[in-house]
Amino acid sequence: MRKTLLMTMLCMGTVLYAQQRKECVPIALSCEHLQNPLGVDRQNPRLSWQLADKRQGAKQLAYQIMVDTDSMALVKNKAGSWNSGKQLNSDMLIHYKGRALKPQTKYFWKVLVWDKNGRPSTSSIASFETGMMGVEHWKGKWISDNHNIHEQPAPYFRRTFKAAKPIKSARAYVAVAGLYELSVNGEKIGDHRLDPMYTRFDKRTLYVVEDVTRQLQQGDNVLAVVLGNGWYNHQPLAVWDFDKAPWRDRPTFCLDLRIVYQDGSEETISSDQSWKTAAGPIRYNNIYTGEHYDARLEMPGWDMPTFDDTKWHTVRYRNPPSTNIVSQQTVPIRLVRSYEPKSMKKINDSTYVFDMGLNMAGLTKIKMQGKAGTVVRIKHGERLHANGRLDQSNIDVYYRGNKELEPFQTDILTLSGRKEDEFMAKFGYKGFRYVEVSCSEPVVLDKSAVTAYFMHSDVRPIGQLKTSSALINGLWEATNNAYLSNLMGYPTDCPQREKNGWTGDGHLAIETAYYNFDGITVYEKWMADHRDEQQENGVLPDIIPTGGWGYGTANGLDWTSTIAIIPWQTYLFYGDASLLAECYDNIKRYVDYVDGISPSGLTTFGRGDWVPVKSQSNLELTSSVYFYVDATILASAAKMFGKTADQQKYEQLSQKIKDAINAKFLDTEKGIYSTGTQTELSVPLYWGVVPEAMKAKVAANLNSKVEETNFHLDVGVLGAKALLNALKDNGYDETAYKVAVQDTYPSWGWWIVNGATTLLENWDLNATRDISDNHMMFGEIGGWFFKSIGGILPDPAQAGFKHVLLKPIFPKELKESSITYNSPYGNIVSSWKSNGNKVEYQVEIPANASATFYPPANIRNGKVIQLEAGKHNLNLELK
Repeated sequence: MRKTLLMTMLCMGTVLYAQQRKECVPIALSCEHLQNPLGVDRQNPRLSWQLADKRQGAKQLAYQIMVDTDSMALVKNKAGSWNSGKQLNSDMLIHYKGRALKPQTKYFWKVLVWDKNGRPSTSSIASFETGMMGVEHWKGKWISDNHNIHEQPAPYFRRTFKAAKPIKSARAYVAVAGLYELSVNGEKIGDHRLDPMYTRFDKRTLYVVEDVTRQLQQGDNVLAVVLGNGWYNHQPLAVWDFDKAPWRDRPTFCLDLRIVYQDGSEETISSDQSWKTAAGPIRYNNIYTGEHYDARLEMPGWDMPTFDDTKWHTVRYRNPPSTNIVSQQTVPIRLVRSYEPKSMKKINDSTYVFDMGLNMAGLTKIKMQGKAGTVVRIKHGERLHANGRLDQSNIDVYYRGNKELEPFQTDILTLSGRKEDEFMAKFGYKGFRYVEVSCSEPVVLDKSAVTAYFMHSDVRPIGQLKTSSALINGLWEATNNAYLSNLMGYPTDCPQREKNGWTGDGHLAIETAYYNFDGITVYEKWMADHRDEQQENGVLPDIIPTGGWGYGTANGLDWTSTIAIIPWQTYLFYGDASLLAECYDNIKRYVDYVDGISPSGLTTFGRGDWVPVKSQSNLELTSSVYFYVDATILASAAKMFGKTADQQKYEQLSQKIKDAINAKFLDTEKGIYSTGTQTELSVPLYWGVVPEAMKAKVAANLNSKVEETNFHLDVGVLGAKALLNALKDNGYDETAYKVAVQDTYPSWGWWIVNGATTLLENWDLNATRDISDNHMMFGEIGGWFFKSIGGILPDPAQAGFKHVLLKPIFPKELKESSITYNSPYGNIVSSWKSNGNKVEYQVEIPANASATFYPPANIRNGKVIQLEAGKHNLNLELK
């Protein structure tokens, strides 16, 4: 009887537990904002999660984190590395505070949470694995071949070894100056491209951890590595002087293969003089121009244990490129999507042009057969000449190399004549929509010969937009295409002409980035690049990383305010102050430098409103506004970190700058800044410089200025960031919307109706300079839709969307909108339909978060409404 009762109670407990798990469970466990990462180098990594709980008012009352090196210990609720104990708060991002983490060790963790009713539930078990955690733990030596920076063929390396016992696990730790591809026993490891990411190589070198357990075998094995130049050994000339970079050298690498056997013993196979090297079919590679491949020189089986390498050469030791070798803790670059040609045009019997249907960054794979020695040029570009041939004139303007021997954005394949040759570049990428294949001999090709791959940092999409406007939908897609095309481990300006990390482009598009993609790890890496590039006096270059170019006279506040704006926006979007703390001293040095050269509070340090439609705006006004922004961010950060003296100092500085701007540029009688261009009015409004008593007058003048252009843009990049927000935030919703969806020149929509699949660099389709067709500097439009028709905004007082500010607009011309943003707490949904003067507004707030709805001015009897977690239906009436 007691046994039966006990079994009944256990079954009831199991049922209750299952029901409880359905109601509330911790999900999406992340370490360092990555899923089950390898190579964690921090002693206090960040652990975070979300709460799957669809009930109204769902919240987390407490949490408990458990960490151990044994997953089974966690199943038994034992935690030898860290047991946080029950913590009575709702935090969902916590720094590890347990025992010191050991290098090259796998840790398992889980989290228990107590829901709004005080009932516990537990997550599944996640993991993270530490990396080297210091250069002293490396056993390998830095090796290379015996050539200098001018040698063009890529070096191949191999090392054979025996594994005498059954293998439990194996990790390859690969540090490289340049780029690499690793194979084990004939199999390429991983799906990453362009590893490791580009850094200031003499300040910080990245290593990658590869799980190679499956590829190893008991008995004979071989490690095989190919090195590419990347940005480390930039051979062709361009205007940014990368060929003169202080770090420049022949690519080199250091590798440790750590094997753990089934019996618990360990062995490390390292890079040393037992490795061998030779040249192979990659005869030339450059990340900026292209790759040359001679299929006649392929070495079948070179990456297999049985290959005869007796004619290969010895390697040489090299000094490490830097003393700072750190783990690459960011999402990798991958080939994310493939595209077959939309059409193919035969120009003649040896030349074909393929239209891939989308402008993108990436690679092409070609498969073809022909006479041995046939030279195939695979040329990439964004435009076509009237005769159907490829036109590179809009993107090759800064290249200074030999365009015959090292043609721009062109791969060169020499056919083997033995088989169907397949080629795709390993160590570069291009920006293109069109591909021209021209051969030295007649060939027959069809559409199946070429495949294009959209390649970018593989950031997780977290924003979704769907409206009743085809133009808005198209603009959003084009913005995201442009953004991803310009994300290669750091944000770039364009994927063809430059590939540079222009700072202005980066911060102007940061909100668009964060509303649409989970990109924090990319920006944390890029801000580390900023810290590496900052001079002792606080000055930053306007391209980062740089080989030395960019410390000129115009690399000022409107561009290099990245150092303050991006860490601040990261805090707002993720509720994670780590990056802001890491950059605090750098922001301070930067602001202090500008303060030192700008005693009045005004400065001309900057580039100004780049690529305006027609009206020129005052450089001193816009640069001084960004000076105010940086000082304000610094004061807010000082307050957050308890730095009282700094807080007072920079609050006073920001007020001084604000007063100086208004004293010189604001005409209080007219409510006009400077000459009253769209940029000169919108920038002070958006960034909070306008005195409260003057906001209505200045905003009214801005609205009138836009009406004068019949709701068209007359701005450059700074105005494009500020204009729509300044109008929307000051009650001119309809005006802002009309500008956003304008489809005649000059406007964002003008590009879309003319067939653009990405954003352009110039408003004028017939401009003669600044004419890249894949640029992100005007990319604010993609984020603005989330802030306006979605109305989803972070609350600085409860960052990371712990509390959501809902400030949507309901434009008369738009009938339906559905926007979803997957915040750190889960999905925020802002969806509405209008029918006559009725608006049905549906909102979803994720568990453990809350929101405040602020109705726009065109809602009758609108009231501010507090919303708890869960779904809400609001029936609104338009005036």
